[in-house]
Amino acid sequence: MQLSISTIEFKERQQKVISQLAERKIECMIIFSTTDINYLTNFNFRPSERPIALIIDPQQKTHLFVPHMEKEHAEEYAVVDFVFEYPEYPGEVHPMKLLRNYLLNLDFQNKNVGVDSLGYSSPKGYRGEKLNDLLDSNNYVSIQGLVEKMRMIKSQKEIELIKESSKWGNLAHSLLVRYSKPGANETEITGRATLEATLAMIDTIGSIAKFHGDPVNAFYRGQIGKHSYFPHSQPQNFTLKEGDQVVSQAEANIDGYRSELERTMFIKDVSKEQEKYFNLIVQAQDIAFNSVVPGKPLSYVEENVRAFYKENNVEHLIRHHTGHNIGLINHEAPFFDLGEGTIIQPGMIATIEPALYVEGLGGFRHSDTILVTENGAERLTYYPRDLESLIIGN
Repeated sequence: MQLSISTIEFKERQQKVISQLAERKIECMIIFSTTDINYLTNFNFRPSERPIALIIDPQQKTHLFVPHMEKEHAEEYAVVDFVFEYPEYPGEVHPMKLLRNYLLNLDFQNKNVGVDSLGYSSPKGYRGEKLNDLLDSNNYVSIQGLVEKMRMIKSQKEIELIKESSKWGNLAHSLLVRYSKPGANETEITGRATLEATLAMIDTIGSIAKFHGDPVNAFYRGQIGKHSYFPHSQPQNFTLKEGDQVVSQAEANIDGYRSELERTMFIKDVSKEQEKYFNLIVQAQDIAFNSVVPGKPLSYVEENVRAFYKENNVEHLIRHHTGHNIGLINHEAPFFDLGEGTIIQPGMIATIEPALYVEGLGGFRHSDTILVTENGAERLTYYPRDLESLIIGN
């Protein structure tokens, strides 16, 4: 068994893109999206001020346009026909001008060209001309979202990788709980749990799996006590106290694919008020699980959760939607939200995380990763969800 996407699957993805371009009468393609390039070629790189692009030429050959520093990296890992390098950014000749010359050699003139963007962009200081300024004889057609839509339905291998991720996220979360006691520091808890889970993961599957970035993490992200009111907080270096409620998170990365596990827990003791909101989010999550019905729009799930919260007079405590797809990145489209008309389909993998946030008390959120099957939602993350199991710190 190999816990990675095969070269054959990458080539199948490329052929699917080529077929979709042909259906739209698009003769060639240039995309700049880091995630989509990774999905189509196995080239997982750190984006910077240096532009990188994937090209499919009019003869249906694939090319990666990369800076010199990435040349050997691309040649070793990328599933493409050709790698074209440029010296550096900004360089004596701007990379986009070199890209223009390369495209001319590939017969990118007077063509319908599919693009996800008319140029590269980066928050790291990049500046450059757009494709339609450099090659103005082409008709540029937006294909933004084309590859993202492909990523919505997971292959059997992708499902296998995310199921494996869920197992290791569960271990990391168990270790986080083990070290979460009154007087323990947030940074120390996270470090110990993450290190032990990582070592176990490497010992067990290190020879058959690839890891992009950190293999596994478990943390609180500052969501401790009243600070858990902030849904996307950052680490605060808090020390746990008896009576604190905490919102945990654990995730693992198998060949770039990830899952998400979150729990609301209580350090040694729970108040009646905390218990009230805890029970509501567990019930809401059950409603969401049962609302994952193939053929229904994703908004159907959100509508049912909101109806339950409204019935219990807590709808005003909602601060975000019920969930999102997950895969190569932790938040992928589509979303369980009002107005999301995308149809639920078997093969989607998503998070289910309806939450409540009570100012002065804190946040209440469980998140589980689910696979959509023909029959509904199959939970892939399996850490206990009940109150008794989540009073910790003894």
